[in-house]
Amino acid sequence: MSLADRARLTTAGTLAMLLAGSALSCPAFAQQVPISPASPTQPEPSPSPPIAPDAAVAGQEPQAADPLDIDPLAPLDQLPGMEVDWPEGGDIPPWPGEFAGDDVLPAETQAADASDSATTDGVAGTVDDVRDGIATAASPVEDDALLAEDDGEAGTRRADRQAERAQRRAERQALREIDDGDVNYQVRVQFVPSEALAELDQNAFRERFEALSTLERLADDDANLAQVNRRARDDNDLLLNMLRVYGFYDGEVRNSVARIEGQQRVALNFDITTGPIYRLSAIDLAGLDAVGVNVPAAREAFAMKVGDPANSDRVVAGRLGVLTHLLETGFPFAQTGEPDLLIDHDLRSGALTVPVTPGGQYRFGGIIADDDGLFGSRHLERIARFESGDIFQASDVDDLRRAILATGLVSTVTLTPVSASDPVGTEPGRVDITVETVAAPLRTIAGEIGYGTGEGYRAEVSWEHRNLFPPEGLVRARAVGGTQEQLVNLVFRRNNFMKRDRVLTAQVLASNTNRDAFEARTFLVGASLERQTNLIFQKKWTWSVGAELVLSDERDSRARIVGGARRTFFIAALPTSLTYDGSDDLLNPTRGFRLGGRLSPEYSLQSGSRGYARLQLDGSYYQPVADNIVMAGRVRLGSTFGADRFDIAPSRRFYAGGGGSVRGYGFQRIGPRDGNDDPIGGNGLAEFSLEARVRFGDFGVVPFFDAGNVYAGSTPDLSGMRYGAGIGVRYYSNFGPLRLDVGTPLNRQTGDSRIGIYISLGQAF
Repeated sequence: MSLADRARLTTAGTLAMLLAGSALSCPAFAQQVPISPASPTQPEPSPSPPIAPDAAVAGQEPQAADPLDIDPLAPLDQLPGMEVDWPEGGDIPPWPGEFAGDDVLPAETQAADASDSATTDGVAGTVDDVRDGIATAASPVEDDALLAEDDGEAGTRRADRQAERAQRRAERQALREIDDGDVNYQVRVQFVPSEALAELDQNAFRERFEALSTLERLADDDANLAQVNRRARDDNDLLLNMLRVYGFYDGEVRNSVARIEGQQRVALNFDITTGPIYRLSAIDLAGLDAVGVNVPAAREAFAMKVGDPANSDRVVAGRLGVLTHLLETGFPFAQTGEPDLLIDHDLRSGALTVPVTPGGQYRFGGIIADDDGLFGSRHLERIARFESGDIFQASDVDDLRRAILATGLVSTVTLTPVSASDPVGTEPGRVDITVETVAAPLRTIAGEIGYGTGEGYRAEVSWEHRNLFPPEGLVRARAVGGTQEQLVNLVFRRNNFMKRDRVLTAQVLASNTNRDAFEARTFLVGASLERQTNLIFQKKWTWSVGAELVLSDERDSRARIVGGARRTFFIAALPTSLTYDGSDDLLNPTRGFRLGGRLSPEYSLQSGSRGYARLQLDGSYYQPVADNIVMAGRVRLGSTFGADRFDIAPSRRFYAGGGGSVRGYGFQRIGPRDGNDDPIGGNGLAEFSLEARVRFGDFGVVPFFDAGNVYAGSTPDLSGMRYGAGIGVRYYSNFGPLRLDVGTPLNRQTGDSRIGIYISLGQAF
């Protein structure tokens, strides 16, 4: 009959092992392989009771020992029923006398030396064997007799043994010389070559061991050799457990320690013999055959078949795969039990059983909110990507949870399926989703400050209430004060308006702008409907449609020269935009690209009517070229057609130069200029940027090159380009990169500064 052991893979143990990378232990099966070939816990020989001297006379019964005749130098007997736990690594005292000849080593240390002292032929060893408790002392006569047998087989064995002990003493001496209470060591894990070794990813195995190793974890702590030995024993057990996780149930681990020649540290070597790999002989997903279950698809989700290695990691992953499949196909109450693995050592195989309880198939019912003050059930049904009557999917529930968090109105949210009606025959039941939330702070006060060459200082403060008009009715008041701009803005925004991800915005704005290019006092009323992106759901496609009414009193730089009067513009605009985001991060992209377009048909009333349209196209590309280097490029093209630039309000013209344009030049300083070298704007725009983002942990440097120009006509012909170059510094905070760029114009014009400095939050593009 074959030998069979049962290894039960508990839910908690296997999941913890999978998530944390820990080794899975199978207590009913695990074979403790000692750190050396001898057993790690050899029992002390029981002492014989003392015998009176005259008891040796033939024919006399031994006399009872005198209970008061106590040898004060004899070791104490172990008290029955008493156990002493080995202390933690930091509490182990140094070995007494540093391996002095008359020391009796601890029992656990004796096991470590047993391989060097044990004799298979019954010949007693030297004083080290006696000291270590491995052999009893021979009388001088017996010892001399054995030494005299140097021409016999026993003498040969004796000589070999003495040579081994001499080598061992030399090794001990070498170790003793560096055992100063702070032993430095190097850990080496090596595999004995075998055919089965091809089934094991050795690098992954070593990385997992290093993450869990006691030796590695405590490598920086002071330790003597006794403590290092204890750590090595723990790691020896760890390696055995890891081998079983990968399906090697007959694996062996041998440990050795030796001083590294020429260095003040020791090498701890673990030589691993994997043995044959055990394979699955049977897989039983017990209980899977239930009403509504797609059994073939569920078995495929388990992703293991007969003949695969009995790998505990894959068993846990397969169990999770089956559970995920059930949760995605209408079984909200599905459960999987603890895997049961029956190991057959003769056949080197394992029979696996995974209990499955589907729990019945259901469709979505309603959504029940516990706090109508934040948002009611109707609003949550708008946010959800599922409708009542759809087959239950756990991913839809998780998507709803993340969408609720994205509103910013809650700090925590819990969604729980609750049965509303049970399945009947093949007809699924209905399950409601209860939503329990804890409200987050709804009011925020924020501030921002920045500086740019040509723009001067700019400070902004804002106050907002994110749910002043439930559900998700935000009100924000914003004020800007700066060297060239003052602004007051009031915004109302309704998130998830009528549908998921749609945002309705209405705003009123009053501003005063005094720049080199123009002066403007503006009043704006606008509204828009858009699909926005956010940090939790970075969307591929976003769009916006809106309407604006602008009343603006303006004067450009040309009018200032000739003493011209200010002009009043009344403008109606229908701005629209469409953007595709194929990058991997919203604030700090490292791969992918973005494309966007903005079209704004406008109608202007000022000394007659003017109809025109403003078009702007933006594109950026991000490509990693090394682990810490990303190349980033940007293109921007703009055109206004249908009107001469002087018939358009100065604030609606194109300008270039500054921190978000061509760095090195002052804000809006690139393009056509008047007699005072002040910019007057244009109808055409072309900009290009290239930078290398080199990151070192939380910091980075960014050399960059920019180019651009503004043209009087509508077509940007790429002539007369202005170039800027420089270097930036980045600090990558948890809310986005902080940017400091220093640039210089390469072909500057009269009035351009030699250096431009730009500080802001986020990358330049």
